[in-house]
Amino acid sequence: MSICLTSHEQPGRGRLPRIKVLAVGGTIAGKGTDASRTTQYEAGVIGIGQLLEAVPQLNRLAEISSAQVANIPSFSVTGDLWLRLASRVNEELADEDCDGIVITHGTDTLEETAYFLHLTVKSSKPVVVTGAMRPATALSADGPLNLYNAVALAADPDARGRGVLITLNDAIGSARDMSKRHTSTADAFGQRDYGLLGWLVDGVPRYYYDSVRRHTIQTEFEVSSLGSLPRVDMLYGHGDGARELVEAAVAAGAAGIVHAGMGNGGMFPDTREALAEAVARGVVVVSASRTGSGVVTAKPADRLGRFVTPDNLNPHKARVLLMLALTRTADPGLIQAMYDIY
Repeated sequence: MSICLTSHEQPGRGRLPRIKVLAVGGTIAGKGTDASRTTQYEAGVIGIGQLLEAVPQLNRLAEISSAQVANIPSFSVTGDLWLRLASRVNEELADEDCDGIVITHGTDTLEETAYFLHLTVKSSKPVVVTGAMRPATALSADGPLNLYNAVALAADPDARGRGVLITLNDAIGSARDMSKRHTSTADAFGQRDYGLLGWLVDGVPRYYYDSVRRHTIQTEFEVSSLGSLPRVDMLYGHGDGARELVEAAVAAGAAGIVHAGMGNGGMFPDTREALAEAVARGVVVVSASRTGSGVVTAKPADRLGRFVTPDNLNPHKARVLLMLALTRTADPGLIQAMYDIY
């Protein structure tokens, strides 16, 4: 389905920016049985046409067209959907009549999808990912304002070249660094190690910082010809760890494993031994941290085991980069160099 909300050209501004809204579903498209409940609802129910009609103020910002790419809760997102979405975004941005993209998405995996696009979009035009922490039927639903702000951000010429951006609750963050930090509050998203890139005030973006790591047109990743992504499993570190889950991942065909370790990438001895054996069999192992903040530094045993460290990426974003890295090489040294620049 595609709709177009047109607007009159504004004197002195020329035509309004042309923004494409691609809908994937999530809480922003959710529907509950009781308006007072913000956590009990069905996600991915309402279509993008209805979401846009609920925010007529978008007419002031841009000429909008839309497409429903999917309508699912984001915990159901797959690598195949990432590939399809990246191809669609690149196709839309290659059209000279498209000035920017907004993606509406569930918040559970919003940061992973955004980071995947951050590494695979081949354009400097703005791409903005947004969602909601409350369903569309809830009292004080945050989706309409988040959508308005996302369109305002995508329509802003100064958003060009900043990589894929995330906005919820007035905040502007980089897809690399912004993460979900709370299960249910409206201000669930933020950047723990570094400051936000900026804020939207009454729909006007204000920028203060940029993310300096490589992204979009600066990356080596080309996904247009990929039929699938390599399998990368993620294991959570803990005391009394064992080797069986590592062995199961290898047996299932994992090309890579991300280990969310304790503290600065700490591993239970039996788990470390099994991961080192996996590396010897050609599996790339990334030693990340479950803490959610800080740089993971390589220990002598990590270097001997040829484990890769993900800088300060959280485990699930480290998994995104590893999936893409494995489409280029399985050499741990070369993959380490990717974590050092992306």
